[in-house]
Amino acid sequence: MMKLISCSSWVEVNIQIQMNDQGFTTRVLHTRYLKNDPHGSLHMPVYDSVAFEFDRAEDMELTFLGRKQDHVYSRISNPTVENLEQIILGITGALTVTALSSGMAAISNLLLTLTETGSNIITSKHLFGNTYSLFEYTLKPFGLEIRYADLTDANAVDKLIDNKTRAIFLETITNPQLEVVEMKVLSEIAKKKNIPLIADTTITPPYLFDSKKHGVDIEVISSTKYISGGATSIGGLIIDNGTFDWSQSNKFKDEAIKYGPFALSVKLKREVFRNLGACLSPHNAYLQSLGLETLPLRVDKSCSNTLAIARHLQGLSQVQSVNYPGLTDSKFYEISKKQFGEKPGAILTFDLDSKKQCFIFMNNLKIIRRATNLNDNKTLIIHPASTIFCEYSPETKQQMGVRETMLRLAVGIEDKIDLINDINNTMEIINN
Repeated sequence: MMKLISCSSWVEVNIQIQMNDQGFTTRVLHTRYLKNDPHGSLHMPVYDSVAFEFDRAEDMELTFLGRKQDHVYSRISNPTVENLEQIILGITGALTVTALSSGMAAISNLLLTLTETGSNIITSKHLFGNTYSLFEYTLKPFGLEIRYADLTDANAVDKLIDNKTRAIFLETITNPQLEVVEMKVLSEIAKKKNIPLIADTTITPPYLFDSKKHGVDIEVISSTKYISGGATSIGGLIIDNGTFDWSQSNKFKDEAIKYGPFALSVKLKREVFRNLGACLSPHNAYLQSLGLETLPLRVDKSCSNTLAIARHLQGLSQVQSVNYPGLTDSKFYEISKKQFGEKPGAILTFDLDSKKQCFIFMNNLKIIRRATNLNDNKTLIIHPASTIFCEYSPETKQQMGVRETMLRLAVGIEDKIDLINDINNTMEIINN
């Protein structure tokens, strides 16, 4: 059964177990291909092909039935995409990995697999703007109930769960509120109520955060960010840690009998993912595999830059407040350090006096770019209230913790002194 569902053979599984004793970058660089490359290429080639030929009709039938492990059609699986999934398996120790066309595709495919009309999920209003839009305006009309709670209040979460609840969903560090929830507390509630805990770990991908260790059952990640190597390509990942017992799920009991811990993966890959067509392109998979090779180097630099800039901003008279979980005066500092160590992501927010000041500040920056993305190699700035949250009413923005005076800085890997000088020069213009 393992060979039927997993993308790995037993040999590959044994290799991955051995590799778990190695460091992060070593595992990324030395995850073996499932099939030997005929030319001995050290990078998985880009298989930019739609269809794949079979020698025998019988083999084709077995592959379509899921009894043979070959590629049929790139909307369903592709060698280059499969290699990216294998690398992620190697560095996370997860049960299964599914690569998709974007982070939003990862969230939507997962929730459409887990839920049905009349069911509900528990989440927070402290979410990325497009995630909130997906929940409120896309999934709600199809009959999915969204129950919002303060996820830092365990009792409030517990009270909202009933036999129609299919998951608790959160962001490890919320964007742009930078709220941090204690994952193990929510994990205990989820396990008690027999529902999976889902975490969007985009800001804290593998290397920064061990989701399985902290009780997360399923990760969703926008691999567009850190993993792509600096905004080279769009992509997303669903990582099933294999820690949830699907026989306890009201929706997956039949699949659990047939497939055991692979119940979610089978339902996802053979139905929802296949039918919706949110496949990752082979070229993007190639770029993201390359990006993984330098991820620790970029993460270390961007996180150290972020802390230095956050501390510098605290000393500027024009800045009303600075929010970064790595600052010792952050109310999330202790739990952030417990979960992410010394590197709680590379995003900070700070407030100026007014929206007008925010715009003047942005318009006069010379190095920092005005653009919406996270974890590019370049440092990017955005005014969240007028951009990714612009469609929401003032009341909704307030509930979501998005202020007109807030700027979000996604810090890159430039020399930090250049970034600090850019900020200082621009603050002088505000004074004048």
